[in-house]
Amino acid sequence: MKRPAKRITSADVAKAAGVSPTTVSYVLNNRPGQSIPEGTRQRVLDAAERLQYRPHASARALAAGRSDIVLLSIPDLPIGPSISRFVEELTVSLAAHGLTLVTHLMAARGRSVTDVCATVGASAVLGFEGFDEATVQELHRLGVRVVLPPTDAHLSAMPPLGRMQAEHLIGRGHRRLGYLLPSPVRFHRMGQERLQGVAGACAHAGLTAPLALGAADLDVLDLAHLVQRWKAEEVTGVCAFNDEHAIALLAALRQLGLSAPDDLAVVGADDIPMARFAAPPLSTVYFDLEQAGRHRAEAVVAGLAGRDLPLAPPRSGLRLVERDSS
Repeated sequence: MKRPAKRITSADVAKAAGVSPTTVSYVLNNRPGQSIPEGTRQRVLDAAERLQYRPHASARALAAGRSDIVLLSIPDLPIGPSISRFVEELTVSLAAHGLTLVTHLMAARGRSVTDVCATVGASAVLGFEGFDEATVQELHRLGVRVVLPPTDAHLSAMPPLGRMQAEHLIGRGHRRLGYLLPSPVRFHRMGQERLQGVAGACAHAGLTAPLALGAADLDVLDLAHLVQRWKAEEVTGVCAFNDEHAIALLAALRQLGLSAPDDLAVVGADDIPMARFAAPPLSTVYFDLEQAGRHRAEAVVAGLAGRDLPLAPPRSGLRLVERDSS
């Protein structure tokens, strides 16, 4: 059996460049306050590239006084286009500062965020849901320098998102609204937060509270029964938990020989790529998760540097995309 190649070390780079290991450390770690001639610096960088040198994580952590790992804890949510956009932008933005993102999906029987943090040695931890005080204290005991509160992208944007859905329908003349609750049950809290926004808009306009209904699954026949209930209660517009639910609702309307918006106006949330190809094209609320990802990266970098966290991102990233379903 062929033996694996020996890992290239900083000593190998020093030998190839004809300098001391200390000089290699100064150059590769970009240590401030060191007068390294430019020719020597370039020799070290060229040798490191030629040998394909990759510093060991523990060595980087020792040099920097912390690891470069940022842990993102994701609850048991569908990893759809919205979350993917956020994670992608967060990854890229952190990488620009020399930080590496590790994601942890919180499954019911999976490892806790503290266990994962202890394994990867994260310096910062953030999540879509808040951490209780005991978890925060344990993370700090593990050496985590920055523990961020929930992302503004999903949690604090939820009530405004629901409100924007409802205000759009109210502005189109609808006076009795419905709300399609999320399926499955594990999305209940997120659905309730968006529903609060819908209810707030109805209350502000002097309307009856929205009729919130849900199906056990996104089954077209089950959703068709919900449509019949909404019609019986003279509901003319429905705000759906997200675009997947809204598109399934459009299919249920077709099953009944009905259409949107003539028989029931429908508004989704997230603006997934398929929303524009729904039948009819789906009106929805878009929020700028790329902006949110950049903001969270800035907060991590500021926290690791001991600076004040940046202010919350502006709500300008939240907007309604009007299409034919409403």
